[in-house]
Amino acid sequence: MNIARHPELLDRLAAAWALGTLQGGARRRFEQAAREHPTVRAAALLWQERMTGMTELQPAVQPPAHVWTRIDNLVQADRDARTVRQRREAPEPRRRRTLSAWWPGLSLAGGLATVAAIGVAFQLNTQLGQTRAELMARSEALNTQASLNAQLQGQLAGLQQELAAMPRADYVAVLNDSQAGAAVLVTFDPVRRQLNLQRVGSFQEAEDRSLQLWALPPGSGPKSLGVLTRERLLQLAADPTAVKDVPTLAISLEPRGGVPEAGGPTGPVLFKGALIQRQI
Repeated sequence: MNIARHPELLDRLAAAWALGTLQGGARRRFEQAAREHPTVRAAALLWQERMTGMTELQPAVQPPAHVWTRIDNLVQADRDARTVRQRREAPEPRRRRTLSAWWPGLSLAGGLATVAAIGVAFQLNTQLGQTRAELMARSEALNTQASLNAQLQGQLAGLQQELAAMPRADYVAVLNDSQAGAAVLVTFDPVRRQLNLQRVGSFQEAEDRSLQLWALPPGSGPKSLGVLTRERLLQLAADPTAVKDVPTLAISLEPRGGVPEAGGPTGPVLFKGALIQRQI
């Protein structure tokens, strides 16, 4: 099956690959498909960029001290409850003999009644102690769960804010060199009217040269989308009409500062790739 023709499945597989949850033969098949299909390669690189960005933005969180205290109390309450149950289940013939020795003058009937009453009292006391320990354990568990839920809700809200702040990528392109090696990942955010470029190859232009990004619309000449700086991550302002219905992007090597759009590229085209509109 060509997963490039199934956008939803491709998006899930690319996310699992970037997270590391795609394992074994499935991972090898996905990586093989990425080497053969630009659409698959673009999805994989896009999700890898997303995961990297989220890791850098997410601060380390140290659990509060009271969380560990409550967990320790919960464990101790469970131990106490087990001890009480073990004592309750243990036979008590020795205790009854001792009680009989305390009141040697008791009649047989009165002695038995007294011993029975004391046994009931001991049993009730044991049950009350066990119930108290169980209630304490449940209370500690509920408090701990409520605290953890509050922390998770806070983290979830933070992640949702970070995701909302992340650039959209309605258009994606992987620009390859002449050996089909990925060199530049390009995404376009129509809301921010911004092209996001990330160099993923090792090429670096000379000091007196610049890389220039071009749209290659059908039926007309190349349109300049901007000149790249030497940084690995950069943004270029662009109107949505500049990329809509454009099938291909290209990068040429030009004199420092780039060349006017009217003349088109004057240097060699180093990188080229299809511009794909993602199914959002």
